[in-house]
Amino acid sequence: MNPTDIRHPDYFHKVVDCQWACPAHTPVPEYIRLIAAGRYGDAYLVNWKSNVFPGILGRTCDRPCEPACRRGRVEEGSPELRRNESKPEPVAICRLKRVAADLKDDVRPRLPQPATKRNGKRVALVGAGPASLTVARDLAPLGYECVVFDGDTQAGGMMRTQIPKFRLPDRVIDEEVGYVLDLGIELRSGVQVDSLAELLAPDARERFDAVFIGSGAPRGRDLDIPGRREAAANIHIGIDWLSSVSFGHTTSIGSRVVVLGGGNTAMDCCRSSRRLGGDDVQVVVRSGFDEMKASPWEKEDAMHEGIPIHNYLVPLAFTHDNGRLTGVTFEKVAARRDERGRRQLVPTGEPTVHFPCDDVLVAIGQENAFPWIERDIGIAFDEWNMPIVDRTTMASTRPGVYFGGDAAFGPKNIIWAVAHGHDAAISIDLSCRGESLANRPPPHVNLMSQKMGIHEWSYDNAIHSDRRYRVPLRDVTIALKDIRTEVELGFDAKLGYAEAQRCLNCDVQTIFTDKLCIECDACVDICPMDCITFTANGDEPDLRTRLTAPARNADQALYVSVPVRTGRVMVKDEDVCLHCGLCAERCPTGAWDMQKFLLDMAQADDRVQRHLAPRQPAPMAAD
Repeated sequence: MNPTDIRHPDYFHKVVDCQWACPAHTPVPEYIRLIAAGRYGDAYLVNWKSNVFPGILGRTCDRPCEPACRRGRVEEGSPELRRNESKPEPVAICRLKRVAADLKDDVRPRLPQPATKRNGKRVALVGAGPASLTVARDLAPLGYECVVFDGDTQAGGMMRTQIPKFRLPDRVIDEEVGYVLDLGIELRSGVQVDSLAELLAPDARERFDAVFIGSGAPRGRDLDIPGRREAAANIHIGIDWLSSVSFGHTTSIGSRVVVLGGGNTAMDCCRSSRRLGGDDVQVVVRSGFDEMKASPWEKEDAMHEGIPIHNYLVPLAFTHDNGRLTGVTFEKVAARRDERGRRQLVPTGEPTVHFPCDDVLVAIGQENAFPWIERDIGIAFDEWNMPIVDRTTMASTRPGVYFGGDAAFGPKNIIWAVAHGHDAAISIDLSCRGESLANRPPPHVNLMSQKMGIHEWSYDNAIHSDRRYRVPLRDVTIALKDIRTEVELGFDAKLGYAEAQRCLNCDVQTIFTDKLCIECDACVDICPMDCITFTANGDEPDLRTRLTAPARNADQALYVSVPVRTGRVMVKDEDVCLHCGLCAERCPTGAWDMQKFLLDMAQADDRVQRHLAPRQPAPMAAD
């Protein structure tokens, strides 16, 4: 293998698994250390720069960072860390984000202020959800005049209309959406854009230099089976029903409720139903339990509130009595593989099952709807009636028009919408300055040695064996009485500190200097995970099998040195390294060093955000 080029930002970025997995690439270990040090405002601002909505995401994020967390992998293979038979669990990264939001001081003096001078460029943003607000947040401090159009009376998009208040209180949305709007952004609430052609017309009353479309996926899928039309009065589309509940238009539901669907929207529907009068609420899913799209914790929360989930049942018909809904009939199915290995749901031949109910909530997916985008204005659509969007620049096929969030690639989640917004803002800024959209700014990268002495470091590298701490919940009896009562109470300072100690500081990298190595193998002997091997070089598949502990995860690169004095190479398996620093402490020549890798993704407004960095470097651990 060729020697590893550790100068390339992606190499160590990928070693920080949580940050690599986050669509907005939030520097997770950095803000966790700040939380451990009690510097909640600094931790909040590290988050705010990357993901814009720390308090919202600390309650609602789909947490792509957590399955990637190294903690789960190393606990699986380390008897010292896994002192019980429970399943290894990642650091509670998402809930620690909420700690920063809940415990911070007033950060408004440290946020960018409205631009004192406009640059003459105007940007229209369709939809006031997370993608559009991110674009506006990045562009407004640069002097852009940002005008946001939304048919609702308040900004926030799906964060406000589709996430129940018992998960995300209005006060959190108001605060963090307010931080964006306070940058001098014009919100035209209650204004529906009915024609993109009119918005783009050169002779229009207002002229915009760019248009960003972040209108979400506003249409829920329906279920056209027998009885749908006859019993329509008590069959509701899930996302529309949640919006009606959010705005207070719907305040009750029948005693017996069936929710169709296995995603997070279905979980929100069933839990909301329990709070609005549903005594007997059942979730029915056509797939298996493990295949449901809902996040594992969303399913757990629903079952914790006494809501059963029934799997492998396909709806056949809505039953009714002269138009009054009486229930739903289902066919039992099983998962089978055909001759090509493709999974199919096959009827079992068992008798159908009937669920009696008063109301049905259909939450089987969402679709994009663009009736207001004319098909003759240069924006190409694919076979699924989705706009063709460049995944790097977020540009459509018409210059000056950009998409992001659910409007770009279909339903995902808030953190993806934020990432799209950052990329689109860079593109809009480049375009308005006459530069190529391909001229993407590089990330900001620092490597800083943590050496305090020959064998002393600026961080506490002790590895804590604590199990993941549970977020306290409000008593179910109290929680179910009011749909606006927040269920999760969040970590307090003590629990937040304890959970932060579980972080392995994966951004503190092991740096090897071949010229200093005397090949004493002390680092090999001391490594608790058998990560380090000195061996003859070879092709990667062969080399992976010849390490002290075989490196089976091909997705994580090997760290390979140039040949040392005997011609051998140092090979380190990055996949399960604890970043404990024992190799560097043990090395008699200093060939190993521990260096903190800090990567900040470039954004359009970097030149006005530099003051958002913590006032002091983040300590490696609190005493």
